[in-house]
Amino acid sequence: MLSSDEIPVLSRGTVDQAGHRRGDEEWLEKAWADPRTRVLVLQDGDPDTEDHRRRMARRSYARVTAGEEGPRLVFSSPAQAPEGERYLLGVDDSGRAYFAVLAGADAPVPDVPGARPASLRDAGALLDDRDSGLFTRAVALANWNATHRFCPACGAPTTPAGAGHLRVCTREGTENYPRTDPAVIMLVHREVDGVEECLLGHNPRWPEGRYSVLAGFVEPGESLEQAVVREVAEEVGVAVADPVYQASQPWPFPRSLMLGYTARATGPAERTDEHEISHVGWFTRPALHKAVESGEVLLPGPVSIARKLIEHWYGGSLPGEW
Repeated sequence: MLSSDEIPVLSRGTVDQAGHRRGDEEWLEKAWADPRTRVLVLQDGDPDTEDHRRRMARRSYARVTAGEEGPRLVFSSPAQAPEGERYLLGVDDSGRAYFAVLAGADAPVPDVPGARPASLRDAGALLDDRDSGLFTRAVALANWNATHRFCPACGAPTTPAGAGHLRVCTREGTENYPRTDPAVIMLVHREVDGVEECLLGHNPRWPEGRYSVLAGFVEPGESLEQAVVREVAEEVGVAVADPVYQASQPWPFPRSLMLGYTARATGPAERTDEHEISHVGWFTRPALHKAVESGEVLLPGPVSIARKLIEHWYGGSLPGEW
């Protein structure tokens, strides 16, 4: 498994989620009235003029300011926060509560000198563990709430409840909880003449030179290990064995949980998906370092568990990123 210093950055949150407070309306109102409470403001897009992907991208941005100790999220007080759906993010050791607000596209945002909008993808690896965890949780809740405004059973509108952690059907009263889609992400390796190699693939939608490990969603009725074997065979025609779990990472774009594995290649398999991966490369450790150092190969950025899996196999940090 990945060591403690290799844990993916979006998995390092330190603030207690305070799940027992989500249904306590009296406590929630007191927390919102407390001037110590901090509010992270996210903005939704306009459904009449923006498609789903553009709106999701907008919801992944918050204001970030650079400080002497590194980037920090910009929070509002409850009195300064714009109108919008409120989501309880948690309570820290001092008793301070943290909320997120999903505001409208034209709502005012905190105006702090030197602050700039930054996405979770860009800033997640730069923020400290507290801010990275809060930002991740806020984006995940905002994306789920924004895309589940209607009951999946009867189509009636839903209303938020549980401090943003569930939605209730206005017709039947049924409760709908945040959905998480499990996905496996795996580094495939083999030994050839006593030399270890790892397999990296290129998606045809990416610019030339981008490479990463393989990944795919878990299908109904399938175990994680079965998904690892199936996805590798489907995408690149390689049979693998001995999947070993390494670590997990929330990936709220919009609602995935990435479950990281390594797996050993054992030979060929039938390839049934010719579209996801256009070409692959087997890299020894020296060859991989040379390729990324020269810019021939661009690896995922440090916010992704994919980078952690690659560097865990390599045995150290590597230069360059997308």
